Parts: sequence; C-alpha cells; structure tokens
Amino acid sequence: MTKPGGTGVIGPYPAGVDTEQQQEEYDRLRRRVLWKMPSGLYVIGSTDKGERRNGMTANWVTQIAFDPKWVGVSIDREAYTHELVEAGGCFAVSMIDVEDRAIVRKFTKPVEVDLAARTLNGFRYVEKTTGAPILEQSVAYLDCEVRETLAAGSHTLFVGEVVECGFLGDEETPVLAMSDTRMNYGG
Repeated sequence: MTKPGGTGVIGPYPAGVDTEQQQEEYDRLRRRVLWKMPSGLYVIGSTDKGERRNGMTANWVTQIAFDPKWVGVSIDREAYTHELVEAGGCFAVSMIDVEDRAIVRKFTKPVEVDLAARTLNGFRYVEKTTGAPILEQSVAYLDCEVRETLAAGSHTLFVGEVVECGFLGDEETPVLAMSDTRMNYGG
C-alpha cells in the first residue's frame, strides 16, 4: 500500500525496515529482484466486439491451467485495454519474433487504429474466433475468451480459455522475452 504522504513506496516491509529511507531502499531492492523473474513480452489485442480495437505491450502473461487450456493476463485497471477486454470478454496474445523487438515499444501507449486497412500503429492485424486483433507478423498467437476475472491490486487478472491458436511464422523462431530488451515493468 502507498504510504500516507504519497511517497509511492509500497509495503509491507520485513523487520528492521522502519525508516522512510530504509523503506525506499528496500522498495528499490524488491523491484530489482522482481525484474529478475523471467517473462515474455507480448502484444495483447483487445476489442469491445464493436468498432474499438487496441494492442498493448504486456509481460504478465502465463498459462494457468491444462484442462481446460487457460491463460492469464494481468492488466492495469486504468488501461484502455482493460476497458476493451472487460467489454468484449476476449483478448489475443501475439508472440513476437525476438528480431522484431522494436514492435513492442509501439504498443506502450494507445494505438492508432485503421479499421479499413486493418492496422494498429501501421502493423497489419488479423482476427480469428474472438475478433481480438492479432498482429499479422506474430510468430504465434493465442485467441482467448474470458472465463474468470480476479481483482489483483492495481490490476485485473483476466483468465481466458484458448479458443484458437496457431503459428503465423516459423515455429522454430525464438520469441521475445523481457530480457531481450532494455525495458522493465514490475515490482
């Protein structure tokens, strides 16, 4: 929780971390440790099932069940993508070629959508079962229908069932991970 006074430092803290300076130092340490956790880097496609589409860079994506095949994505409740996933009940995960790492930077802010050209920030997209946009140059994709939601602090964990998936590129192509960039998010 943010400390009263608005420092932005978030607890709880272990024993002996009592002063504001100690808490700030511990908070920086905790972020560095959390950044060490391996994670992929993806573009999450979303739609309200109407005219609105979006793509958002995300790294909090994981398979959470085998039967059925469920995937979880954690999205900040303030994000436009959150609004669209909630409204449309679906999302798509585009897995990006490690050589295309620059693409993810194009999806850190709201995107420019051209419905007629079927582009997000100039990148062509396709739609599969759910209608959520999938980047055409993705190595692979997951198209998911939301089955569960869980409030998780500042984010919502959307649990989606994989209703369609596939490769749009060579299956052997290495996909992008956070460690392949200078980006970090978390902690």
